[in-house]
Amino acid sequence: MRMDSFSDRSYRRIRNIDGSHPFREAVPGGFVDYEARRVPGTEVVYFNFALAREMGLIPRDHPDRLAKRLESAILETFAIQIINEYDLEHGLAVAERERVSGRFMATRYLQLQHPGRTGKGSGDGRGIWNGVFRARGVSWDVMSTGTGVTRLCPATAESGEFFKTGNWKADYGCGTSTLQEGFETLLMGEAFHRNGIATERVLVILRRPDGFAISVRAGRNLIRPSHFLVHLKQGNLDALRGVADLFLDRQIGNGDYPRMRGAAARYAYLAEEFARTFGRLAATLEREYIFCWLDWDGDNILADGGIIDYGSVRQFGLFHREYRFDDGPRWSTTLVEQRRKARDLVQAFAQVREFLVTGVKRPLDTFRRDPVLRTFDDAYRETRDRLLLRSVGFTAAQQSLLLTGARKLVRRFDRAHAHFERARAARGPRRVEDGILWNAVFSMRDLLRELPRHFRSDPRPLTPRELVDLAASSYASRRDRAMTTHRARMARELQRAWLAMVDDVAHRENRSSAEVTAELAERSAVINHFARITGDSITHAAGRLVRERTRLPRAALRAIVERFLHEQTLLPAPGHATKIQAVRSRNARRVFDALIETVEEFRHGL
Repeated sequence: MRMDSFSDRSYRRIRNIDGSHPFREAVPGGFVDYEARRVPGTEVVYFNFALAREMGLIPRDHPDRLAKRLESAILETFAIQIINEYDLEHGLAVAERERVSGRFMATRYLQLQHPGRTGKGSGDGRGIWNGVFRARGVSWDVMSTGTGVTRLCPATAESGEFFKTGNWKADYGCGTSTLQEGFETLLMGEAFHRNGIATERVLVILRRPDGFAISVRAGRNLIRPSHFLVHLKQGNLDALRGVADLFLDRQIGNGDYPRMRGAAARYAYLAEEFARTFGRLAATLEREYIFCWLDWDGDNILADGGIIDYGSVRQFGLFHREYRFDDGPRWSTTLVEQRRKARDLVQAFAQVREFLVTGVKRPLDTFRRDPVLRTFDDAYRETRDRLLLRSVGFTAAQQSLLLTGARKLVRRFDRAHAHFERARAARGPRRVEDGILWNAVFSMRDLLRELPRHFRSDPRPLTPRELVDLAASSYASRRDRAMTTHRARMARELQRAWLAMVDDVAHRENRSSAEVTAELAERSAVINHFARITGDSITHAAGRLVRERTRLPRAALRAIVERFLHEQTLLPAPGHATKIQAVRSRNARRVFDALIETVEEFRHGL
């Protein structure tokens, strides 16, 4: 369709995002309001057309081209900076034409980085809520990062001082963002989304004239557990009820929760569904090697289980279970500790439920045996088993066959699989740039990709030595590859259990084991793709895009990103294929090839 057929009316929905949000009425006192001013000279670096179409912000038939009218609507709506307390104290003069109509919230929530444990001054420290948008029966929250430092930043909580946006003297108090951060969030967030992992998503990346960036993110519900817990900690029942009702109304309105009668039933369902969601989340983080720094504050995750705040999210290439992020005065949780932290959050939501229903805040410890914890445990085990079988290559139906009729066999395979997956380097822990790490040494993704290929051509099992060499990662030293009696037994057991699962599925489906093996080879090659992203590779890939972007037309940059994300779509089931724009120019192909080389180089890393 011709671009000139889209008038200003086609983009009025973007312009209607003006700071309005039901959070204001639902949770009085749960936010700080800011006026804002425009940032002239800002440019649109990236616009997520697919997300914009899905949200209904642009027409379904809108091509992937940034027309002048569209660009103008984006800049008018999102190229803004708050007028903060520092600005007001120092008498910042803002021309009327630069002022933005409406006000924008920085919401209050619990945050680990803040002094104290009740969240009296914590929340959105460098971001604002642009507003809520509803179309096609679905509501979306829209918020921006890099729009100025708010009074809820950790630096103000620690010093009692207000800070100028862009200052360099206060950690967690600059109020800015970078293009690097924007592209890291875009690449990892979209890769997660396309692989069925719930997450916020980047809608727009803007570059300000001072070199900083504004990243605009969207999600169906951007409320975090910490939005609940800040009011729970403070014993503020009215505010807690406001957050809970707002969250429930959104989930119900979007069709994610069923309609229920009565407040007590709603709050009971909230706790139950939170337990199921976070049981599945904990298993997904563990099986997919995703470090998300879950902790008691419930800050770095969404209440619907979506991943948020990619500054503290990593995708590991191996099961690096001992990695800890060094955040100054504190260390992060590890990959395996995230399950316990998720369970702790579920226990806190049992306390939330009881407080909402009875009006009495009972001690957290009295909920140690609450039924929602069993719900969490059941969801965790079921999801963890299914994801293991999916990584082998089994379909959802085949997973159900094995889990209902051969769960002991699945347990056998899991034990042998865990022996290799959890093995650590003989050299022990070591410091890395952002923390401490004790390397894993075996790549189970490589092994699960190559195992069915082997059995397609040779019915004989691999020798223990062959299996260890096949699974050994780039971190494995000669000592790490050493063969012990127990390791040889586990190598044989893993293959026996794998073959037994194939035979069991073949018998139940009345097919040959060779047919099932052939399908596993095809599916596992996609699921366990050789060049699979890690946090390290995303960091380097984003940096490459930032460096190269001025030499690339916007259309070429978009084509590179789309092709890169297509390569990271690891769902072999039909229905996920999309038409991908070709990377045509020599310069664009050069950049794209460099990104793939980067992913291959860091595929076993953090």
